[in-house]
Amino acid sequence: MLKLGIIGTHIITDQMLDAAKTTGKYKLTAVYSRTMDRAKEFGQPYGATEFYDDLEKFFEDGDFDVVYIASPNSLHYQQARMAIENDKFVIVEKPAFVNPSEFSGIQSLLAAHPKARLVEAARHIHTALYREALKKVDEMKEHYVQGATITVMKYSSRYDKVLAGDKPYPNIFTLKYAGGALMDLGVYAVYGAVTMFGQPQSVVYYPTICKTGIDAKGVAILNYDKFSVTLNFGKTANSYLPSEVYGLKDTLVFDSIFETQKVTYYDSDKKAHQLDAPVEKNSMTDEMNDFADLFNDPDNEEQMKKYKGWMDLSETVNSVMYSLRQSAQLEFPADKDQE
Repeated sequence: MLKLGIIGTHIITDQMLDAAKTTGKYKLTAVYSRTMDRAKEFGQPYGATEFYDDLEKFFEDGDFDVVYIASPNSLHYQQARMAIENDKFVIVEKPAFVNPSEFSGIQSLLAAHPKARLVEAARHIHTALYREALKKVDEMKEHYVQGATITVMKYSSRYDKVLAGDKPYPNIFTLKYAGGALMDLGVYAVYGAVTMFGQPQSVVYYPTICKTGIDAKGVAILNYDKFSVTLNFGKTANSYLPSEVYGLKDTLVFDSIFETQKVTYYDSDKKAHQLDAPVEKNSMTDEMNDFADLFNDPDNEEQMKKYKGWMDLSETVNSVMYSLRQSAQLEFPADKDQE
């Protein structure tokens, strides 16, 4: 049983803990929050016994093997560094890091601490159904692919505070904490494009900037050799559109690119074929199972091969995300170290 520590006491952490419980491979032991009251309030119902409001003590004294980091984006880098320096296994909620400089720094630190491992929580790439979808995309590419349209748009209740001018604004809607649509829902769309088609040759992002200075929604174009992929994402509206991959006469349709419950292939005769694969009730269960397999046998050759693949993919996604922001002149405080 892997002992689990958490940073970030939010809805996403509730979902992760539910998934962790479903796997039967984790036990929550330690919780860090900015206040001791909040740490206890969140952690006690899950059976946690250690609570911290001091991050250094959390890492130095906490009894846990794995730390799950779900703090604001701009804090991931320093918190992950502390975890690696203490030889912990690390799960960082997406997006793991703000720019390539941070990613490179983490890679160097991991090399210096060979007992540590770090993975990015990109839930959809670990599901059986998504893997089946990628196989179908590969089949389509053998004939003719004309690109894709990927949509991830969901209204955030926290945007109400922005509209009301209620300061301080939520972290996800601030430059200080590396927020915005691209750095939240957009990363799922980028992961979708990269897993299906690899690293694009060029990218451009057209953001809609809200009064806090971040991108509230936007459209991104990823250009490949013979086609382009359009990403449509945002936090200020709801979309009910599916995501699609276009062949010549055939099309692959995802009900959702990140909460994938159904994928349908329409052949050249317009006949529908639903892809068959088991789907977990909690979309984070598969990734938590995969991560547990790695952490329980971190030097296993097969596990290391998977780990390298995940890290390479995360690095590519990080690079594409940064290039998209550069194209839109969307800068965060952490980017100053990138120059």
